[in-house]
Amino acid sequence: MSLHVVEVGPLVTVQDRGRRGHAHLGVPRAGALDTRAADLANRVVGNDPDAAVLEVLMGGLVLRSDVGRWVAVTGASGPGRAAWLAAGAELRVEPPATGLRSYVAVAGGIAVPPVLGSRSTDTLSWVGPPRVEAGARLPVGRPLREPPAFDVPRPPAPGPLRIVPGPRDDWFAPGALDRLCAAAYVVTADSDRIGLRLDGPPLERVRPGELASEGMVLGAVQVPPDGRPVVFLADHPPTGGYPVIGVVDEDDLWQCAQVRPGERVRFTRRQPDPARAAARR
Repeated sequence: MSLHVVEVGPLVTVQDRGRRGHAHLGVPRAGALDTRAADLANRVVGNDPDAAVLEVLMGGLVLRSDVGRWVAVTGASGPGRAAWLAAGAELRVEPPATGLRSYVAVAGGIAVPPVLGSRSTDTLSWVGPPRVEAGARLPVGRPLREPPAFDVPRPPAPGPLRIVPGPRDDWFAPGALDRLCAAAYVVTADSDRIGLRLDGPPLERVRPGELASEGMVLGAVQVPPDGRPVVFLADHPPTGGYPVIGVVDEDDLWQCAQVRPGERVRFTRRQPDPARAAARR
């Protein structure tokens, strides 16, 4: 089976849970930015969690199937319920009224060849499958099971991005992390899968010069010389030379996938949670 791509919007890529374990080779992790939405899309059509889906920026995607299959659209554009796409029928992902990225799952998963153990497209170095263009044919795997019957959970409520101090918070003026949490920052138009770029009160440095390149992690809040923070997302480079003032909790990064340019985000210090820490050991 294959899906025929009739139309695309600004950007459509294939994503799964990412290309982990290759940062020492200079390969970013990639993967779906809104992991909650991607996991839900796979779950409602009966896929395993690591099946590949389509990540759709601002809608505009039209697909045609050559056989009947269960599909689901989640994230910005869809409620996350399974729907039957008949042979020859078209699935349209309209531009969302709110949010930014939608996720399309099809029973069996998008079965493009994996690269370094993942089917994710990395937009920093373009490792993995190419961006999805009109006229492409996307192979689809064999379904594993029928869609399960369950109530679709309500989307989580957005809120401030919880943050913990980073490894270079001593490069900033005393209280800089508190000032970051006290202000509202505006998402700029040059934000992408690499980083959420923010405009707002600059963070003052007390140490001049720059770092030698060092390893970066998902959610790192790096501060370039202009003092305005950047939240590193799934396609971030493995290393960087600007100081990291803090790291955003991974459970809040889905919000960075859905916030639009011109919208505001806020930060808050993450409070210790012993039960959560024990569960992740």
